[in-house]
Amino acid sequence: MDLSIVIPLIDEAESLPELTAWIEKVMAEHQYSYEVIFVDDGSSDNSWEVVQQLRAKNPSIKGIKFQRNYGKSAGLNVAFAAASGDVVITMDADLQDSPDEIPELRKMIVEDGYDMVSGWKKKRYDNTLTKNIPSKFFNAVTRYVSGIRLHDFNCGLKAYRNRTIKGIEVYGEMHRYIPVLAKWAGFKKIGEKVVEHRARKYGKSKFGWRRFVNGFLDLLSITFVGKFSKRPMHFFGLWGTLFFLLGLGISIYLIISKFVVADFSLTNKPGFYLALTSLVIGMQLFLAGFIGELISRNSPSRNTYLVEEKTGL
Repeated sequence: MDLSIVIPLIDEAESLPELTAWIEKVMAEHQYSYEVIFVDDGSSDNSWEVVQQLRAKNPSIKGIKFQRNYGKSAGLNVAFAAASGDVVITMDADLQDSPDEIPELRKMIVEDGYDMVSGWKKKRYDNTLTKNIPSKFFNAVTRYVSGIRLHDFNCGLKAYRNRTIKGIEVYGEMHRYIPVLAKWAGFKKIGEKVVEHRARKYGKSKFGWRRFVNGFLDLLSITFVGKFSKRPMHFFGLWGTLFFLLGLGISIYLIISKFVVADFSLTNKPGFYLALTSLVIGMQLFLAGFIGELISRNSPSRNTYLVEEKTGL
């Protein structure tokens, strides 16, 4: 199969028929063999009924319906596991991503040899204060932390080689940082393409200030996990050792001072409490690293999402 098109959605019933017709038109023009995998992330409208109706007309349409809302990352992760196309395209269901971009994205994967290609919505139609400014901030920070030179990490329109999506696990709200996950999984050839961003036609944006906070926390998490998930002792052990040595050094100084100065009082010195605190923190950090190492070696994490219903899969 040439293409798997993965579309996570929530409450997008109005846009699905138009989006599907547009995708079918592009696929027919280029004679691609394809599948479209819709992931209904707990919609409260009739999105799932629309998916089933579309499936009845076109067997290339497939669907996964979550029992409740798990988030975009969960939808992508489950769809990635089900995707069988040589190239996997992800896009949003709100018609702000153009299916006309698909052929060029596929070409960059198949002919140019990229492991993944991320879209860059250079010209946007979003609210500048609530979306553009936070996006620019996180993109800049992520570029600095990851070393990946992309302008728009969070663009929903992306293309992947199948082995790329099979080699990563998207969890929490890490869909914003899939290029980082791919790089740390060993996929080095990551490209970018300027894509069209269209004004929203139906519904309303799901973006809010809560995602700004979550994005910052996810960035910290993915930075730590990417570097130390398989070797937590390298982080906790290092800082634990430094704190312990600091506390030990101050303790030795205080003990020597006690012998040198006759009326020297240990407990009246701020250094005594600093040494005690440093020793305790150092031992706790070292033990955290040791326990983390045991967990990492013996209990690999697995995320489970409860799928209520499937169609075509």
